[in-house]
Amino acid sequence: MEIFSLRSSQSLLFKNNPNNAKNSKTVDIHIEIKAPAPVSFQIEDNPDEGPDFTAVSPGELRTYARQSFDSGVIDQNTYAAISEPLPMHAIDPLGNIIDLSGVTDGTSFNFLDYYRNQLQVAMSIGNSNDVQTLKSIVNFLDG
Repeated sequence: MEIFSLRSSQSLLFKNNPNNAKNSKTVDIHIEIKAPAPVSFQIEDNPDEGPDFTAVSPGELRTYARQSFDSGVIDQNTYAAISEPLPMHAIDPLGNIIDLSGVTDGTSFNFLDYYRNQLQVAMSIGNSNDVQTLKSIVNFLDG
């Protein structure tokens, strides 16, 4: 196997030639800066008015939660809990089974009532870690 040099004497002569010195400068190079991509879902400037969490899709909720996590509004545990996909079935505070299999990323869903109900269930079971996380989620969704 033969190894060839990447530089040749001709290219070195070209760069060292005073007639070509102007061409070898990088000052004339212009980098085109593109505008940032448009964001489809943003946190409103007015913190009192957030999205309606009684009719929001799971994808929109995750996007809103990610922006809130990035800006420091919610902590990592709250963001992680909100980002988890919904289970296929859940239990309400009365012990009834709720079918959530029809909720997809494009489906509007009442997350505020869902997390309030899950908080009540967790409080009755007594798991303090889940209760704390669900309280944080409900506080975030209540605004």
